[in-house]
Amino acid sequence: EATIARQRGYLLTLLRAMVADAGQPIGRIDILPADERSYLLEDLNRTAADYPSDLCIHELFEQQVRRAPEAVALVHEDDELSYGELNARANRLAHHLITLGVKPEDRIATVLDRSIALVMAQLAILKAGGVYVPIDHALPSARQEWLMADCAARLVLCKSDDDELVEATIPVLAIEPFMVGTGRSRDPGLALSAEAAAYVMYTSGSTGRPKGVVVPHRAVNRLVINNGYAKIDAGDRVAWAGNPAFDASTFEVWAPLLNGGCIIAMDAVTVINSSSFAKALKQHRVTTLFLTTALFNQYTLSMAPTLAQLKYLLCGGERNDFHSFLKLLSEEGPVRLIHCYGPTETTTFAVAWSCPADFDGSVVPIGRPIANTRVYLLDGDGAPVPFGAVGELYIGGAGVARGYLNR
Repeated sequence: EATIARQRGYLLTLLRAMVADAGQPIGRIDILPADERSYLLEDLNRTAADYPSDLCIHELFEQQVRRAPEAVALVHEDDELSYGELNARANRLAHHLITLGVKPEDRIATVLDRSIALVMAQLAILKAGGVYVPIDHALPSARQEWLMADCAARLVLCKSDDDELVEATIPVLAIEPFMVGTGRSRDPGLALSAEAAAYVMYTSGSTGRPKGVVVPHRAVNRLVINNGYAKIDAGDRVAWAGNPAFDASTFEVWAPLLNGGCIIAMDAVTVINSSSFAKALKQHRVTTLFLTTALFNQYTLSMAPTLAQLKYLLCGGERNDFHSFLKLLSEEGPVRLIHCYGPTETTTFAVAWSCPADFDGSVVPIGRPIANTRVYLLDGDGAPVPFGAVGELYIGGAGVARGYLNR
């Protein structure tokens, strides 16, 4: 009945507009009543929540260091590092970067796999005021060179002198020496803005030429603190299973580190084998995991009992299969299953849907906007479409990136 009444209202508005001016462009006719317009534009976007919009990522990390310096920040294979030691290592490298002349907004490329070294490098770059640019080590050398040139990287960080990198005119710095030894380990304490760029991450490039998305510190803060979809705290152990050059890693690294939790860095060979992956999740007592849709569909078939024991299981990246959701929900466990969606340009996640325990539908929605995010469905003229109609998704709010590099 409500739908019929709404459609009748649209039709009457359209007819009245036609009678008033039969020659006007149809795109000018606004058929939405005031209450529906308010619902679509305002009510569905009441997502404001407190988050540290004025602090940089590394400053929030340093707060956690002061709060619990002995707490474990990062585990990789048999190695683990406390907040205090991770901070000291990052500071030693940061001071060296500053000595080398790295200035705010300088882009620094990292060609490192998931590891203690990479987290240390990203923190050090931010502390020096720089912008980290993660580059996938597995990319063809020509693509790596193109990315380094496009972002005008001032420096390339690798793990050791033995690493084989592309031939480049850009200076290369091995960071292994800074992981041990002495040096200035105090926080550099540079005066930086949360609006400054934190990283540049390249999209796959629908035109064949990737675009570098420039993401500021505040966008990351809004993703992981008081975000409205997953409350990460000091007791959480978040798996780092995504490619460092894929924006899911933004959540996987900074959600634990900015909330006092622990990163569990997973090797690629572990992640791609379901039995070893399930074993690692249990061994390291992982509480939070993000999986791409393809892996989610695969692993709900092979390791659903393990996944069901997680506190949070997030998935997304493609249209999801509701059978996989039903399979996982048939297992007994505490898991909170969350379907996420968002382009790199809006900092990893823009909307999320928490799957209810009694879900029995045939469609897995992408959900509603997360905290400090707004979404609109607009038509070709940029006007909101009626409730239930098809439109193009527009995303606003604190997660929106600064833009594309060099564009």
